[in-house]
Amino acid sequence: MSDAATRRKPNILVTGTPGVGKTATATLIAERLGMKHIKIGEIISQNKCHTEYDESLQTHVLDEDKLLDLLELEFDNDAQGADDDDDDDHSNDDNDDERGKYQGNLVADYHACELFPERWFDLILVLRADTHVLYDRLVKRGYSENKRNENMQCEIMQVVLDEARESYAKEIVQELRSNTLQEMEQNVERVEAWYQQWTVDHKSS
Repeated sequence: MSDAATRRKPNILVTGTPGVGKTATATLIAERLGMKHIKIGEIISQNKCHTEYDESLQTHVLDEDKLLDLLELEFDNDAQGADDDDDDDHSNDDNDDERGKYQGNLVADYHACELFPERWFDLILVLRADTHVLYDRLVKRGYSENKRNENMQCEIMQVVLDEARESYAKEIVQELRSNTLQEMEQNVERVEAWYQQWTVDHKSS
């Protein structure tokens, strides 16, 4: 199974209340760092990972088991073959530490985080937005009043942030403001610096 010690490059989860800019931020990170963007919402929609429809919230109820089975194909099944080379061939001894490692280099975005195995991610970005900014974004999306209120309350109570801190090591959870394009760009730059340092720190681990 993939974890930080067995990955060549890190995996990142961008999470937060709907409307905080998760997909846009993850897209920029993927483009900047050459990472593969895992759009979890699209995977859910395309594979019908839901059990029923909640009329009050106008949303489908997630089938977590089906989703996790699908995501395992991305996060746990990309190991590079450890036995591809002949044991008597020592011409690539310098690369021994890299054999059998998972490729990693995935950036995913989703509005929840507690359902994923902790081993999948090396950095959890929890994006936050001021309530007036979030409200305007949700209105533009055409959310119903009930759905807007539910998401606004979630952001005010910092539900996603608390879930991230409870589900992952606190040192990998980062809270970032995402009110403007400038803040979004600054966040991507911070991630780029972190990514480069992670790669150095784990090069021979």
